[in-house]
Amino acid sequence: MDEPIIQTHEVVKVFKDFWHRPRVKAVDNLTLSVSRGEVYGLLGPNGSGKSTTIKMLLGLLFPTSGQIAIFGKPPSDVAVKKRIGFLPEESYLYPYLNAVETLDFYGRLFSLPGAERKRRVESLLRMTGLSGARGRLLREYSKGMARRIGIAQAMINDPELIILDEPTTGLDPLGTREIKDLILELKDKGKTVLLCSHLLADVEDVCDRVGILYGGRLQAEGQTTELLRQDRQTQITAELDDKTLQEALALIRKRQGDAIPIKVAPPIERLENFFLRVVEEARTAEQPTSGVEEAVSGLDFLSDADKDKVDVFNRLSAPKPLPVKVMPVASPAGTTKKPSGTKTAEQKILSNLTAPRSMETKPEPKKKTAGKSEAGKPLQADSKVLNRLLDQDSSKRQTDKK
Repeated sequence: MDEPIIQTHEVVKVFKDFWHRPRVKAVDNLTLSVSRGEVYGLLGPNGSGKSTTIKMLLGLLFPTSGQIAIFGKPPSDVAVKKRIGFLPEESYLYPYLNAVETLDFYGRLFSLPGAERKRRVESLLRMTGLSGARGRLLREYSKGMARRIGIAQAMINDPELIILDEPTTGLDPLGTREIKDLILELKDKGKTVLLCSHLLADVEDVCDRVGILYGGRLQAEGQTTELLRQDRQTQITAELDDKTLQEALALIRKRQGDAIPIKVAPPIERLENFFLRVVEEARTAEQPTSGVEEAVSGLDFLSDADKDKVDVFNRLSAPKPLPVKVMPVASPAGTTKKPSGTKTAEQKILSNLTAPRSMETKPEPKKKTAGKSEAGKPLQADSKVLNRLLDQDSSKRQTDKK
């Protein structure tokens, strides 16, 4: 228990904007230590710096200043990563693989031999209760089942340090109890567990120590029982302070008899109440934070009394659409609208030229044309002209042949 597995010293993480100006200080002067075989609960409201801290411990982010050591080495060391198991808050698994293929894939990433991979996969499926769903694709899993397979993949490499971010999210009460039993079993085997959870009752059941973050700072840290211990109060399981206690014991024994067991111990506050009080004290001290702050009701404009006023204003101020006039398409002078199926101009000329002699044709309006007869009159579209042209063409062909 004395060997430190996780050590951070005055770690600061500042996120900057495009111009490298400080924008958010996610972690502020964080110093903590987690020993071997310890279950440590890292708590805090949304935006308090928990996820940023975990990413720096995993080597996914680099601190702006300060030092971090995992097993005495920097988190970027590849040898260190082989000794860590990680369950993220959202498990991003391949949906087209089943449970066996998923665990086998992660086993290959750690270069485990085939026989050892098979043995560990079977053991993890039994541990998570997924043996009956081993052949189903992960896209068919419920959220709780996906959470179970995520926990299994975090254990495939038999890690010495297990980091669990919201491990019981989506699990039913039975699954939650199983996960807590698993954490206690890991502790019995000498594993070190870093647990992040918003379910404070779960943290209280399994954690040896807890640390509460707010605004990136460690606001409180210590043994769970010590932090929740209420020395100013005496809980009657049945007792009081020495003098009154003796009188109370005598009275209890007199009225209830000596057979009733009496246990004297200071009362222990619920972790949830302690957590809320620590956060409230930090807020009262106006501790800066980039996360969620205390909710304040200030949306009076959405009240029912103003709703009708807003609707009337919007209706009166809405721009009215301009009327659109459809202008008729002007037709050329002396022409009528061509119905569907009417012949084109070329087809009309050809019809006039090939019309029988007995068919009367309407005279075309006079237009200026490039070609005119010797008399200066426009060419007439009748059968005589067509016959004359055909005769001339036939005579020319005979002359060319001769």
